[in-house]
This record gives sequence, structure tokens and C-alpha cells, in this order.
Amino acid sequence: MRKLILFSLAWLLGLLASYRVLAETKPMTIIFDEKPTTVNVMISPTKDVWVTMKDLTLATRYVVKPQGICRDELCFPIPKNRKTQFVMKQGKTEWFNVSEFARLVKQPVAFDEKHSVYYFGPRPDAQNAHLESLEAPNFTLPDLNGKKHSLTDFRGKKVMLITWASW
Repeated sequence: MRKLILFSLAWLLGLLASYRVLAETKPMTIIFDEKPTTVNVMISPTKDVWVTMKDLTLATRYVVKPQGICRDELCFPIPKNRKTQFVMKQGKTEWFNVSEFARLVKQPVAFDEKHSVYYFGPRPDAQNAHLESLEAPNFTLPDLNGKKHSLTDFRGKKVMLITWASW
């Protein structure tokens, strides 16, 4: 019984702390599907980014439905035992944790606190879509003279790519 009381107290204190910290909003740019959108967000102590349901749809085209978080026919169920990690209500406003969603769908993210930018990379299924066609994704790089070349400029020709990393 004592463990249950301590657990309940710790959970309640954590919940109250998250409400206190998430009280202030600030504008931030969210880049999703390469489209930047500036919305007001709340940031938790763990750097999780929360947006209103309206801004979630504006920035990502996703909407929360009973079956999960959906866009068009694509739908990701929200685990029932983790719903409070995704959705929170403050007053009349419902907030959605886009950071937790990114972790759920294994979507890479980058957060630039200095410039208030949160970038969502492509999900693994989209990253690896080129494997079906065996066609390398396009990219553009400058040559030694600064002239830019794209991989698509060489389609149908043999190309040798040499890469190097410092790690």
C-alpha cells in the first residue's frame, strides 16, 4: 500500500510539474515534409514539443482520431497506456506531443533551440523507398570549381561515388 501511495504521489507531482513548465508558449518553425510552418509551441523539460491540435494539422496534415493519429489513409494507433504522453488538455486547449509521435513512428528529428526550428526527417519507410526501384535518391553537390551537379544529371550513365567520413 505504501508503494502505491508513493507511486501515485510521484506521478501526480510529475504531472503538475509538466503543467507548470508547459504553461508558456513560444513561436517555432516546424519543418515537416520539407514544408516550414511557424506555430506556437510548448516545450517540456525533456525538450518535447507540444502543439495545439489545430497547429498539428496545419504543420503536419495529421489529425488525431479515435483510431490514432492519421493523415489521409495512413493512421498510427496511439498506445492506450501512453495516451497521456501524446495528448494533454490545458483549459479549453488540447495539445499534442509531436516529439513523442516522432519516436513512435521512428522518424528522425533535429531541434535547433537557438533558431527555434524543429525538423522532422522522412520516416524509415520513406527513406528506404528507393530500395524498391534500386535507384539512388537525388542530391546536388558542387565540383572543385563550384559548379553544381545533380545525380539526376547522370541518369543512364555509370557513376562512381566516393564518400568519406571523419568518424
